[in-house]
Amino acid sequence: MTIDDVDRGLLAALQEDAGQSYAALGQAVGLSAGSAHERVRKLKAGGVIRRTTVEVDPAAVGLGVLSFVLLESGAWMGDEATLEALRAIPAVEEAHIIAGPASVLVKVRTATTEDLQSTLRALHQVDGVTSTQTVVVLETFFERRPATV
Repeated sequence: MTIDDVDRGLLAALQEDAGQSYAALGQAVGLSAGSAHERVRKLKAGGVIRRTTVEVDPAAVGLGVLSFVLLESGAWMGDEATLEALRAIPAVEEAHIIAGPASVLVKVRTATTEDLQSTLRALHQVDGVTSTQTVVVLETFFERRPATV
């Protein structure tokens, strides 16, 4: 799918506030509400927009401990079983196969360091994990959404 400047403008506006009306979206990029709706529909159908969601402040809902955990393994961990095992751990927000000092990098959010310790135990139970290295975030300067330009 080819993305033009109007599509990029729609994506940027949606990333700011996905709940705004098609009329507001259209006004932001110089289209009618109907044309904006059709463009957004095509962006969804083309897989550019994967989902519409709400961004929640993790600390406001009691998930103030952010950590990144490297999972080390003696074997390739990019299989469906590993994916499902990681998805089954509620505190794991993201999982990435990586090149570097480990096989997988996971992003973990918990309420307390005790909950983090429980999550680390669960990660050690994932088939193939031989060890972990954990980095606990003290403060987040910013988190950025994907650029649309």
